[in-house]
Amino acid sequence: MNRNASGHYDTTATGGETVSAFVPFPLPPDPPIDLTGNRQRLLERATLAVGRLDSVSTLLPDPQLFLYAYVRREAVLSSQIEGTQSSLSDLLLFELEEAPGTPMDDVVEVSNYIRALEHGMDRLREGFPLCNRLLREMHAHLMSRGRGSDKEPGEFRRTQNWIGGTRPGNARFVPPPPHEVEPCMAALEAFLHEDTSGMPVLLKAALAHVQFETIHPFLDGNGRLGRLLIALLLHHGGLLGQPLLYLSLFLKQHRQVYYDLLDRVRTSGDWEAWVDFFLEGVETTALGAVETARRLVALFDADTSRVQQSGRSAANALRVLAALRQRPILSLPQLCQLTAMTFPTANKSMALLVDAGIARELTGQRRNRVFSYDAYLSILNEGGEPL
Repeated sequence: MNRNASGHYDTTATGGETVSAFVPFPLPPDPPIDLTGNRQRLLERATLAVGRLDSVSTLLPDPQLFLYAYVRREAVLSSQIEGTQSSLSDLLLFELEEAPGTPMDDVVEVSNYIRALEHGMDRLREGFPLCNRLLREMHAHLMSRGRGSDKEPGEFRRTQNWIGGTRPGNARFVPPPPHEVEPCMAALEAFLHEDTSGMPVLLKAALAHVQFETIHPFLDGNGRLGRLLIALLLHHGGLLGQPLLYLSLFLKQHRQVYYDLLDRVRTSGDWEAWVDFFLEGVETTALGAVETARRLVALFDADTSRVQQSGRSAANALRVLAALRQRPILSLPQLCQLTAMTFPTANKSMALLVDAGIARELTGQRRNRVFSYDAYLSILNEGGEPL
């Protein structure tokens, strides 16, 4: 549905030139989103898929293991959309203090993403509201180290930014001028807290994501935080007990369509086309996550059966396998810490898994060796190659 532009243009001077900055109208759209026909079916299918994902804990012996790895996979994918070249293995190696030489700038950004998400989830569990203060706190974590740490972490911008192009005058999109950022974000916060309309949580997340990206309230990190906002909204709205739904892989695979649909919302008010795309992404992503969980369970069961057939050494080898499920890349000192094994026992048991083709040594060194659970990482890495 075309409603004309979903905001107005404000002429502003920046960088010695005059530009038209876009100021979005407050949510929800007027007239309301059309939820009849196929769109209603898309909403129902997406909601059902999210429900299946929420029950994934019934498939896994320890849902926290899946959450640990899946959050890190999302951090890598979301950062790749912004141009980083880190892989999941880079991140896990970075988190091992014993693994020097991991590329720093890119992987620090990914690590910051995890810190921001974990801070946001911790605050929500404490009963803190999903509000602008929380978004600023998360942004402070997101930009605390590495590139962008000089871009006012945790503060709404006080200067003009733009998207695409080399300057505001040739940009693809110019967000609201600085004096409009606070009012726009206050209106978005009011929309997040509104609970009288009965708007479905998935629809609210779809609208809020576009609005946040349009406002672009920070000097840097808006894309990553805007994607985190979706996960927070689904948890806060009661659809997911854990932050397990992330659209970054879907958006990475359909980047140009994603950007085009954001532009269509702004220029012609076509929220429906965006909502259709968003709901398709939610269903695809949720069902993909459930399938990933099933494949991991099958892998764990198969490898456990193989190790159980190794005779008297099986008990300790199973403890090492359990540690690799917790941390699919680890060093022997970390293994000793996780299992309370002595170094010789841990070394011997890991060697058994290497001989069985379950684990692989990464460094080729005699000391400071690091081991990888390759089959586990292979499942998580699908679609995670840098752009």
